[in-house]
Amino acid sequence: MTMKKQDWIQKLGLIEHIEGGYFAESYRSTDEISTPREGTNRAMMTSIYYLLTDDRPLDHLHQNRSDIMHYFHTGDPITYILVDLAGQLQRVTLGLDGARGEVPQLLVPGGYWKAAILESGEYGLLGEAVAPGFDYRDMRVATAAEIRAQFPELWPELADFVKRSP
Repeated sequence: MTMKKQDWIQKLGLIEHIEGGYFAESYRSTDEISTPREGTNRAMMTSIYYLLTDDRPLDHLHQNRSDIMHYFHTGDPITYILVDLAGQLQRVTLGLDGARGEVPQLLVPGGYWKAAILESGEYGLLGEAVAPGFDYRDMRVATAAEIRAQFPELWPELADFVKRSP
């Protein structure tokens, strides 16, 4: 029997994420590492399940201070939109069809802007490992004003990925 998006949401205890999609933290190291960041210490590593669905297909443009390794688990491929520290835009598709250029894992270095989209299908299920561990103080969701100012030449390509203010 094939799992549906609702089956994964229930099985993994996923909840709505502020970036879009659904998530659940699956691991948080009890070991900590000292950082120069606000609050200083962070878990050595954290991990989550992350699900984009046909009704919540967009992971809005955001930035994390930590490196994040993304792992494709199942479902339909997910396209990542990345902007590196030099302002270069790259698209990478996370999935299992190497013949179509998909990759099963993707490292997004800290400081990169990233967004992701489920372009077709019912869902795509990922895992993410974050080191040093995820902390909301280390993440920020992009605003239209800052992205327009920082990347005026990329704005037409990034506009659809910026979270709209309520």
